[in-house]
Amino acid sequence: MLNYPLKFKPILKEKIWGGKKLKEVLQKRSDRNDLGESWEISGVKNDISEVANGSLQGQTLTQLLKTYKAEFLGSKNFENFSSEFPLLIKFIDANTELSVQLHPDDEIARKKHDSFGKTEMWYIVQADNGAEINIGFKKSISESEYLEHLNSGRITELLNFEKVKKGDAFFINPGKVHTIGTGVLLAEIQQTSDITYRIFDWDRVDEHGNARELHTGLALQAIDFEKKEDFLREYSKNKNASNEIASCKYFTTNYLPVSGKLEKDYSQLDSFIIYMCVSGKAEISVSGNSEPIQMGETVLIPAKNNNVAIHSEAGVELLEVYIK
Repeated sequence: MLNYPLKFKPILKEKIWGGKKLKEVLQKRSDRNDLGESWEISGVKNDISEVANGSLQGQTLTQLLKTYKAEFLGSKNFENFSSEFPLLIKFIDANTELSVQLHPDDEIARKKHDSFGKTEMWYIVQADNGAEINIGFKKSISESEYLEHLNSGRITELLNFEKVKKGDAFFINPGKVHTIGTGVLLAEIQQTSDITYRIFDWDRVDEHGNARELHTGLALQAIDFEKKEDFLREYSKNKNASNEIASCKYFTTNYLPVSGKLEKDYSQLDSFIIYMCVSGKAEISVSGNSEPIQMGETVLIPAKNNNVAIHSEAGVELLEVYIK
């Protein structure tokens, strides 16, 4: 039953800062014009992904984990996570900037929220001219300096902004302040967590005149005040090869451009594989069973499958994600 590439129904999220690119660029189906996120694969409570194709269609991610266990996750992943899927895979469209925010680490998240922490990475799928992100501070600062700027509405004076373009990639440790700026469409790979501490939201309000909740006190316990040049990821772009972008204990993400046909042997890995298509289209085959994938789609290969074939005549760019 696990011998084919699994697709899941996208879980679409309307956001105050969302736009049209998830529909117009990534072909997500919705009547809304404020789509901010497409949760491609999710094990987050109340947002559990459901299989969209093949013999397992209609089954939830939770059901698959309970039924197939290590055959689905890989033996070590099943030992570590059991019936919880360890990653949350998203596409995000920022029509206007997101709040300035940060996320707790595992220890804080476990104590305060009974959750995993949130280590994440971004891959820029498309960016308007001049688009930028905030990531970290311009300099190392003290808590008192931070609070002075925050309370006087001048927090943006301390933030480090980076211009972005297609193909840029960023790794974001817990505690690092960050935000996605206007005009950025990206892929996000992260731990399974929906815990966000907002510290500044550009003084905006919703249609009812209400501001969104800020988490000033919680953020103070998790924030990293040090300036660290550890976020921009340089990586190779060799064709028909897995080019590592980021690797940590939570996930590995590779840039995988394929032209023609590529055979992948995962027999030494013992993990599920996720492919996010960020450009072009391809056929992904497992045990003779193939599924098409195009820009904006995501497929999961269960861990029991050691051999995967990828075929693309015109060329495809994939993000290849797994846990070592």
